[in-house]
Amino acid sequence: QVKVVESGGGLVQAGGSLRLSCAASGSMFTSYTMGWYRQAPGKQRDLVAQITRGGTTNYADSVKGRFTISRDNAKDAVYLQMNSLKPEDTAVYYCNIRGTYYYTMGTYWGQGTQVTVSS
Repeated sequence: QVKVVESGGGLVQAGGSLRLSCAASGSMFTSYTMGWYRQAPGKQRDLVAQITRGGTTNYADSVKGRFTISRDNAKDAVYLQMNSLKPEDTAVYYCNIRGTYYYTMGTYWGQGTQVTVSS
């Protein structure tokens, strides 16, 4: 069974920083594309940042230059460093991992972690 665990959310003032972490555990699991999505109240879940196993990254325009995604392939872990946070970054952040479990490709989600940015 694949388990995806997130950590690192919280409350921060505008201009501050937070670092989110996410790791997948499970024998016979290999991660490929890993990413972070966010969902604000009353809005759809949108992609924030994504990184391939080879390290190619993709960011939403709203976070370019402020957020940095990185990963540790050996740990099947992904991180999101968020700097210069704005109130509009407030949302529940979800880790998303595409990978193979016993050689079958699937998509796995974390439970979500709340990020609140006060003005």
